[in-house]
Amino acid sequence: MTLKEIFLSEVKQVAIATRQLLAIVPFTEAEFKPHPKSMTLLRLSKHVAEISGWWKECVLDNELDFAKPASSPPKEINSTQDLLDLHDKHITQAIKILTEVDEKEFDNMWTMRSGEHKFFTLPKGQVARTWCLNHWYHHRGQLTVYLRLLNVPLPATYSTTADLEGK
Repeated sequence: MTLKEIFLSEVKQVAIATRQLLAIVPFTEAEFKPHPKSMTLLRLSKHVAEISGWWKECVLDNELDFAKPASSPPKEINSTQDLLDLHDKHITQAIKILTEVDEKEFDNMWTMRSGEHKFFTLPKGQVARTWCLNHWYHHRGQLTVYLRLLNVPLPATYSTTADLEGK
């Protein structure tokens, strides 16, 4: 399997479990955060849905410059459906990108910066693994902790959960 095929397979698999988590976010608890330094539940949920849309910036573009203005205003999320629509849109885009991208693109270098301050430059394959996937999993894991603290029964992510087993 090529790297893009591995990434594509992983995105398709993980998108399902991620969607199930986003679907059970209780908007009545949107401002919940387990610690003063933590994101709110709404912000974290939106971030999880947004990360699945980073493939364009990390694979098709050659850099991300935080000093440049955003190309569009952030999507306002007011409901579960808004959250799922954002996730679905980004997953559709990720699948298209990973289906069409030339495998050699993953060898090209990519830079994260803020104006003149360069954070790092790495091969796009490594950036895709770290920022598009590992970063996504990290925040998705945080989301499961928030949901557990709110006593929301968790769906299966990789296999089963204590909630599904009746424990």
